Amino acid sequence: MDPAYGVADLVSAAEGDGMRIVGVLATHHHPDHVGGSMMGHSIEGLGELLGHMSVPVHAHRDEVPLIARTTGLDLSDMVGHFSGDELVVGGLEVEMLHTPGHTPGSQCFLVEGMLVAGDTLFLEGCGRTDLPGSDAGAMYDSLQKLAGLPESTVIYPGHRYSVASAATLEAVKEINMVFKPRTKDAWLTLFR
Repeated sequence: MDPAYGVADLVSAAEGDGMRIVGVLATHHHPDHVGGSMMGHSIEGLGELLGHMSVPVHAHRDEVPLIARTTGLDLSDMVGHFSGDELVVGGLEVEMLHTPGHTPGSQCFLVEGMLVAGDTLFLEGCGRTDLPGSDAGAMYDSLQKLAGLPESTVIYPGHRYSVASAATLEAVKEINMVFKPRTKDAWLTLFR
């Protein structure tokens, strides 16, 4: 998922564990997740990975053109999905949840009671909504969608901005300020 930085290390780690990379799950198009240019710096990612192997890149359908533009990939390298689509990888079912807000096509991946949350939800906070293409109202709706998952769901955010690297949704809802406002208007007052 989101193979930015150290692509050769990721490939080597997978091979070292006897695994074969058969595809990529992309949470969103920002270069710190998929590679590309960011603030004048080149970040390796999907382009380098697809230089090692030919595998499909799975993204939300709204994010596909943005990822292609950010990484220089061809649209034919990508598979666009709708929210609720499932992908089976090595016997594991991965459900794709469209969670717009940070970007129009941000998505999370639900796998056996674990949520890879990308930049939609951190343990303490959520992805920025002041960037081009961001939408604070959509982020509120996406967070409410995630809040409806089972409390035992383990959250794995796209960035480690907290001491812990993962926590249950129940714990995140207790400590994370993004779940404190009771209405969308109250949330927008704080997070717009």
